[in-house]
Amino acid sequence: MASIKIKSEKVIEWMMVLCSMVSVLTTVGIILVLSVDAFKFFKEVSFVDFITDTQWTPLFQDQHFGIMPLLCGTLLTTAIAILVAVPVGITIAVFLNEYASKRFTAVVKPLLEILAAVPTVVYGFFALQFVTPLLQKIIPGLAGFNALSPGMVMGIMIIPYITSLSEDALRAVPKSLREASYGLGANRFQTAFKVIVPAASSGIVVSVILAISRALGETMIVAIAAGQQPRLTFNPLESVETITTYIVQVSMGDVPQDSLEYRTIFAAGIMLFVFTFLLNNISFWMRKKYQQHYE
Repeated sequence: MASIKIKSEKVIEWMMVLCSMVSVLTTVGIILVLSVDAFKFFKEVSFVDFITDTQWTPLFQDQHFGIMPLLCGTLLTTAIAILVAVPVGITIAVFLNEYASKRFTAVVKPLLEILAAVPTVVYGFFALQFVTPLLQKIIPGLAGFNALSPGMVMGIMIIPYITSLSEDALRAVPKSLREASYGLGANRFQTAFKVIVPAASSGIVVSVILAISRALGETMIVAIAAGQQPRLTFNPLESVETITTYIVQVSMGDVPQDSLEYRTIFAAGIMLFVFTFLLNNISFWMRKKYQQHYE
């Protein structure tokens, strides 16, 4: 019986190792797929021109391969989304954790998380057909395709990521901190924002970085509502193109495979992968830093 138990434990251990290796091998496979064609692309296009040129026209006769306009469009829409989502998401998390009753939280929190399950194409048409016309009434001269509308809708979409993770982080704060704050004469608002939020800052920061990664990789909202005009601009009222939008444009178009124009999507994709990788490492570093600070 003991030998059978040992063998079964070994089998379970190997199964767990194999399951953990799936994510590692998937990441390695993605890197290899992107790197092979990106390497071929950079054999024909200078990497310096790729990161410094201010024009992106690989599908035109006068070809330029500067990624900066796509990066600007991606960062602009992401920044707008974060400006919308972070204050709203954290405020909702504080309200649910510190002010609302348990019954109210149990009902509202799953309803908020439904926002994350709505197909992004629905958000895209909501931005184009509702938010943009509404903004045009407020901002005269606003273009039909712009960065502001999809950025705001992306912010609405990522609110559940920030709210859910931040609320979990706030709930994990020891009750003794609240009691100590109240004992020193602080009111509920002071306790929430000057004691509880700083104590849960590691989890809140991680939730924000996760939301940024989600916004960076968003495709359908910006593809539908932001337009497809790569411009080196940080004006949210103008039409822009993001990295993901360009990848979809080329993948669904008539660009011949294994051509220089087609390889641009791998170069753009590896740039997006690098941004996401850096954000994940920053979140890991910040979480470790805050944990050491409060230990």
